[in-house]
Amino acid sequence: MSKTNKVRRLYGEHLTPIEVFKEFILPEIKNKVYDYIWVDLFAGKGNLILPILELIHEKNRIDFFKKHIFLFDIQKELVEQAIENAIKYGIPRKIAEKNIIQRDTIKDYPNFLLDSDLPVYHITNPPYLYLGYIVKHKETQKYLEYFKGENKRYQDLYQLALINDLRHGIKKMTYIIPSNFLFGFSVSNKIRDDFLKYYTIKKGIIFEKEIFEHTGTNVVICFFDKKEIPKDEPINFKGIKINNEVQKRTYVLNPISHYRAGSDFEEFVSNYRTEKPLKVTYYLTIEKIEKNKGKCKIEVIDANKIRGKEYIKKEIYVNKNLYEKIKSNVLFVRTIDTGNMDGRAGLYKIKDVFEVDGILVSKAKYRTHPIQIFIDPPLTIKEQNLLKDYFNLVLEYFRKETDSEFMTTYKYSNSKYTRKYLGLTQVKKLIQTFPWLSLNQKEKSIFKNLINTKNTDEIISFIKMKNKK
Repeated sequence: MSKTNKVRRLYGEHLTPIEVFKEFILPEIKNKVYDYIWVDLFAGKGNLILPILELIHEKNRIDFFKKHIFLFDIQKELVEQAIENAIKYGIPRKIAEKNIIQRDTIKDYPNFLLDSDLPVYHITNPPYLYLGYIVKHKETQKYLEYFKGENKRYQDLYQLALINDLRHGIKKMTYIIPSNFLFGFSVSNKIRDDFLKYYTIKKGIIFEKEIFEHTGTNVVICFFDKKEIPKDEPINFKGIKINNEVQKRTYVLNPISHYRAGSDFEEFVSNYRTEKPLKVTYYLTIEKIEKNKGKCKIEVIDANKIRGKEYIKKEIYVNKNLYEKIKSNVLFVRTIDTGNMDGRAGLYKIKDVFEVDGILVSKAKYRTHPIQIFIDPPLTIKEQNLLKDYFNLVLEYFRKETDSEFMTTYKYSNSKYTRKYLGLTQVKKLIQTFPWLSLNQKEKSIFKNLINTKNTDEIISFIKMKNKK
């Protein structure tokens, strides 16, 4: 890893292109530049604040800068670059040095800003550094002290930036942050619960394409306003999603769902789990093969070995019990979209796709591999086909309803649609809405007909009626 990349990873920095500010943020603030102190506590080179000076006549820029602009960064080198950029706008170095300051603003918040006769408007692209990464890497473990005391249970540096602003009563902020703030589960439930009681989102711009040169992190620009009275209540805001096209959507964040966007799928699988759910397990591991050696031959692909673009096929020998278990569980889950319409995430038959009976994991388990699923109690082949069709119909229904927002964006690409990842927990929860074991013969006939005719709206209604608690 290059020295530059090491520094970038150490500080969690993703420097913002000026174009992002000018296109998406400046139009929202250009008519009120004299109304606020413009602050960036994680300023980098100053690209989110300094371009405001272009709106100010050159003869007034120095006075405006003195009163209205304050930039901070923990890195001395970036502070110097921000000063140099201010100089390009006509600000003398000595004046720039007074308002562009090296400071660890997570640990040492600049309270003097709050004493001004003007309110603070904080525009920032804070560091993104997930707690799990911090723990695992020696060079970042110094940040663990940030997550103690009142910051315990937050999961990322950007979350500490948000909660710091809340604690200091900042009324207006624009943040460029990972989109897991809106769409994440356990990684962001706490920060949303704590933060969105006090703030509303006036507008959101969600990127499903790359805007930073050195990272594939999915980001959202959120425009926050502090509420007059703290309250847990649904938040409605207008959003723009940018991928291969620009889409306008209205988002509703409900405190019942930890203010998570695109929660329709999660609400469905949580509220309509069947009375007798199927038990689902994943992976045919090499350890299981070693413990169940025998004389029964079975053909598998090895999910850990690829030749060209295809998984290597091999023959394994197992005892009769495992042989029958592998042969009788014919489905696998594709957790990642391929980019083609016939390769979307979902359930598929192993035989149809790979022309073998099983999917072996000979080394480490990866959630992005094709994964064989094992179902208990056993289903017939016809019943598994029905499960597959049900699963894929309902999954596609919610993908259409929510623009796949309950799934994680996998990679930016030039495919026909934005590729998404479906979590194994989500797979299991959706399978456990399949009500087959709870149906009588008449209900099975009705349900089967709905699936065979692909009547998804009626399928959803049937599930809600049958599985209601």
